Formats: sequence, structure tokens, C-alpha cells
Amino acid sequence: MAVASRIERARELRHLQAIALALLLGALAGLVLSSVMGGQGVWAWTLAFSEAAVVGALADWFAVVALFRHPLGLPFPHTAIIPSNKARIGDQLALFVRDHFLEPKTLLEKLAVFDPAARLAQWLAEPAQVQTWVNAVRGWSLQALDWLDDARLQLALRDLLHEAVVRWNTAETTAQVLRALTRDGRHHAVLDAGLLKLAQCLDQDEVKAQVSAKLAEYARAEWPKIIGVLNVFKSVDAMSDELANKLAQALMMDVVAVLQQPEHLLRLRYEAEVMAYIAKLGEDAKIQAAFEDVKMQLLQRPELQAYAKTLAAELKAWLRADLSREDSQIALHLQQAMQALGTRMREDASLRAAINEHVLTAADKLVVDVRDGITEHITKTVKAWDDRQLVETLELSVGRDLQYIRFNGTLVGGVIGLGLHAFLTYGVPLLRGI
Repeated sequence: MAVASRIERARELRHLQAIALALLLGALAGLVLSSVMGGQGVWAWTLAFSEAAVVGALADWFAVVALFRHPLGLPFPHTAIIPSNKARIGDQLALFVRDHFLEPKTLLEKLAVFDPAARLAQWLAEPAQVQTWVNAVRGWSLQALDWLDDARLQLALRDLLHEAVVRWNTAETTAQVLRALTRDGRHHAVLDAGLLKLAQCLDQDEVKAQVSAKLAEYARAEWPKIIGVLNVFKSVDAMSDELANKLAQALMMDVVAVLQQPEHLLRLRYEAEVMAYIAKLGEDAKIQAAFEDVKMQLLQRPELQAYAKTLAAELKAWLRADLSREDSQIALHLQQAMQALGTRMREDASLRAAINEHVLTAADKLVVDVRDGITEHITKTVKAWDDRQLVETLELSVGRDLQYIRFNGTLVGGVIGLGLHAFLTYGVPLLRGI
């Protein structure tokens, strides 16, 4: 399409250039003919028109050609203006784009008026548009899965993943996760939950019965003679039940104390141990080496490699099977999620405001980051253009309009010539008589 359009523009430009040349030749013919006929009477008017028309046509031809190349191939001063000033044109074009299109304040004002969130909500309100986009995503996903069937890509991905895992500092990552989990005392909530669960277990009759049975079994095994004597006065099972109940009550009292006292010794010791372990994960070379050793052993296990390969193959097969169906569950969930988002955005003004705020913030940062880069890219691109290609491209773009300048130069020049001839013929004698 672009090639056909370029050929069509070139054909139209040649046609208009031929018309401009024909006008020039017509003016020259009129000039020669009127001169041969003596230049008197009507021929004087013809001569005046033709002379001015030839001058206007030649002057405008020179001006138009001088924009792109040297007229007649001769290096007249200030000709071939565009190729001679290509570097300056590139600089000015880049500055124009930067100052008028990439000026942060202006761009953000236009983006704010555009209201991206409202536009997105309006787009999501059209089920057909969402369906089209979801189908496109399905197609892209299936194509990506097909790419993963390529053994070369599989090998490259496997090597990249292996290198990434080898470089991964597992100890530091664990420390970062634990820091996040313990921020603002969150680990104390875990301790409280564990203690509550322990208290609930201790309060269960089944647990007490199991503890009592273990105590009685242990006592009979360790002190059979003493137990035999004690049984005369009181059953060992009864004593075990009482001991189990008292033990459970004592432990529950300790648990309640820890839960109720923020400065309890057990809680403080727990805090210190957790913080110390996190610090060691990030600083202790021995612990880090131990983590690395475990990681490398896992990587070298053939069972793990086989499992990962099988899991990847099954996941890929499941994705391909689902995405290949018209009633794809993945596509359905994606479509439903997008439509739900659109509904929420239409109904929730605060959500739209938040989205617009984040879009404007991201756009501001993006413009600042890429503004100078785009300016430099435009400058380098224009300066790198081939002179002939630059001239041909611009000539095809504006050459059609420039030929009308030549038309006007020929015709307007001729009319001016008639006006001057009329002034010299009638105006000057009139002024002399005055």
C-alpha cells in the first residue's frame, strides 16, 4: 500500500511538473512570437505578458528547485537548502517535538482532560470489544506456547532459569521475607495464635487422657515396685489423671500469662531469638553457605529436575487445551474480570480518580525519562538520512503544492507584466500631461 501510494504521488508530481514546464514554454513561445511580429499593438501586450511570465516562471522554478538541489547542477549560493541544512533541521525538529509535544505540563494537562479512567471504563462497557481483545490474548498465548515447543528455546529458558537460581541468595531472600512478616510486630500475632491453639489442645479431655495414660505407662515401666506399693493406697491411673489435669492447668496458666503480658519473659525471649536469627540470615556466612549448599543439592537432584520437567509439560498441555477451546475457562475468567472492573470503574468515582492519579504520575515520570532520549533519537535519525532519500521523500510530500507556486509565478508574473505595460503606455503620458 505504501509503495503504491509513493508511486502514485511520484506520477502526480511529474504530471504537475510537466504542466509547469508547458506554461514556461508557452510563455517563451509568446515572447519569441511577439518579438518576431514587431512588438507593436496587440503584440506589445503579448510581449509584456510573456516577458513577465517567463521571468516569474524561471524565478519560481529556481526557488522551488533550490529547496532540494542545485539548479542545473550548478552550486549557486543558498541552494540545495534542505540537504545542506539537514543537521540544523534535525536539531530544530527535535526541539519542536520536545517543546510542543513532550513538554510535561502541557502533556499532562491534555492527558487529564482525556480522563483515561473514564475512557477505559467506557471501552470495558462494550462486551464485543472486550471479547475481541480476550480472543487476541488467547491467540497470543497459544502462539507463545507453540514457541515453547522449540527445543532451542526450551534449552535457553532452562539455562536462564538455572543461572538465575544459582545467583539467587536464598538466605538473604528468606531474611527479607521474615523482615516483612515481623514488621510492626506481626510475628507476635503468630505466637498468640499458636499459644491459643496450644491452650485449646490442653483443655481437651482426649489430650488429658492421652497424657495421663503415658504418665501411668511410664511410671509402671520405670518404678514397678513403687507403683505396686502405691496401688494399695490409691490407683496409679487416678494419680496420673490428677497429674495430667494439674499439668494442663499449669501450662494453660503460663499460656494465659504470656498472652496477657506484652513484656513477659517468654515473649521477650521469642522476640530476641527471631530478630537474632533474621540478622544471622543476612550476615552470617556459615548460615548463608548452608542455605546455598541445600539449594545446590536440590538443583542437582535428578528427581527434582524430572518433576519440574513433568510439571512444566503438564501445565503447558493444560493451558493449550483450555485456550484452544471456544469456551476457554481462562478466557472466560479474564473477560468476566475485565467486565467487573469496567462496572466498578463506572460506578466508583473514587476508583477512577485513583487510576487517573496513578496514570498521570506514571506519565509524568515516563515523559521526564524519555523526553531527552526521544529528542536525541530524532536528531540522530534526521542527520543519518541519506541526502537523496531525504530530498525524494520531502519532494513527494510537498512537491505537488510547490508546483502550484510555479503555476502562480507564471500567470501572476504575466498579469503584472500587463499591468506595467498599461502603466507605461497610458499612465506615464498622463502623468507628463499633468
